[in-house]
Amino acid sequence: MKKILKFVFHRMVIAALLMILQLTLLIVMILRFENYFSYFYAFSILLSIVVVVRMVGQTSDPAYKIAWIIPIMAVPVFGGFFYLMFGTGRLSRHSRKKLSAISEKMKQVLKPSDALLKTLEQQDPQAAIQARYIQQYAGAPLSQTTTVEYLPLGEVKFQRMVEELEKARHYIFMEYFIIEEGIMWNTVREILVRKAAEGVDVRLIYDDMGSIMTVPAHYARQLEKQGIHTCVFNPFIPVLNSRLNNRDHRKICVIDGHTGFTGGINLADEYINAYPKHGHWKDTAILLKGEAVWNLTVMFLSMWDYIRDNQETDYERYRPSTHLERRMPDDGIVIPFADSPLDDEAVGETVYMNLINRAKRYVYITTPYLIISDEMIEALCRAAKGGVDVRIITPHVADKWYVHAVTRAYYKTLIQAGVKIFEYTPGFIHAKSFVVDDCYGVVGTINLDYRSLYLHFECATWMYGCACLKDLKEDFLATQAVSGQVTLETCRKVRFPSRVVQSLLRVFAPLM
Repeated sequence: MKKILKFVFHRMVIAALLMILQLTLLIVMILRFENYFSYFYAFSILLSIVVVVRMVGQTSDPAYKIAWIIPIMAVPVFGGFFYLMFGTGRLSRHSRKKLSAISEKMKQVLKPSDALLKTLEQQDPQAAIQARYIQQYAGAPLSQTTTVEYLPLGEVKFQRMVEELEKARHYIFMEYFIIEEGIMWNTVREILVRKAAEGVDVRLIYDDMGSIMTVPAHYARQLEKQGIHTCVFNPFIPVLNSRLNNRDHRKICVIDGHTGFTGGINLADEYINAYPKHGHWKDTAILLKGEAVWNLTVMFLSMWDYIRDNQETDYERYRPSTHLERRMPDDGIVIPFADSPLDDEAVGETVYMNLINRAKRYVYITTPYLIISDEMIEALCRAAKGGVDVRIITPHVADKWYVHAVTRAYYKTLIQAGVKIFEYTPGFIHAKSFVVDDCYGVVGTINLDYRSLYLHFECATWMYGCACLKDLKEDFLATQAVSGQVTLETCRKVRFPSRVVQSLLRVFAPLM
């Protein structure tokens, strides 16, 4: 009975009921215009036509447009209204002004690495093209004085993070999509509380939607009382609007400006296989030490300022050189970069596309979701048809059945073009990584789905010529060895009803 009552009165359940009530009231109000229905119907049709015409002229992803146009045209009385409420994603004037000021501040502290870029142009023009794009459109400078350690499992990342957190003397910044009490988070929290008591500046950002089922509503207040300065990104309010789509999906840990972690691993026990949520949980991360950690530091501080509506933070106080006692040895080119849904630039997708289009020998990809645009499908197929060894590992055990169904809907097209698809048989693979031609690699938080590529705040690290790329490739091959290959015969054996469901879900995948 206690479990039932706890579920019934959980804020997510209450919020869902309130949102259903709002939706019902909206529909009832519209239908109440019975005496004026002909006028209202004409206005609704006109509104839907205007919305569709405007949508077609926008630069957003075509699949997203189609996913909205179909319901708008099918139910024109409600479609236009629903799109204006949920589909536009427009910022308020105050938010645009605040974001513009923070972006300008980031440009001032993240100085372009033009000299290093020129050196890279002479060494490898193709690599320089990719690096130049990231520096110009993500505002992320290149670094050559940074070492990178590849962490192939959540358990490894957890151990290394605990070791580095214990060394903190000045500040600890953590930004995660999910936190949940258990072995992992409780261990980390104990260190944070202890470090805060020692005078270390400890700050935490977590996403409210990501953690809505894992922590209480006012959890931030509890952490503040323990000395952990806490911000909650985009607090979930049960009001129908498009802001619900924009989530902070980043995973960042910065220690004293010289050490940083990023990757797919949240602060919850399934990520370290403390319990089998979806079989064995395969995830990855990287540990950075050196100059490039400054990029992660600025990412965190900019998000902190955005949430707290504060533009007075002196970023220079936290510059890595303040706390670095020695320069790190050269280990290739490293660029930690951020991707924002609010700047009309799909940085993550473009970085991935550049890697696929410029590959000469192989492209190895791990992703939990494979819900991609026609443009990316064409790029993967074109690369495979041209003789590039394209391999993709996805989960065998799904965390969301409907998303997994959409992922599988893309298999046949890719396999027919020569792309090799594998499913991670032991369980769920949550890693988001690319390794290309022994030269390039990306490890971060960016999934191959519409939400990550267009709606979420994300981050990743682009690498060129780093020693850890060998480890990344070897880990991919080891993961492939315990995965099952999907063949055309496998795709043909899918039952007709399942194929129909996959096709329908694929159409509306951008709205999931």
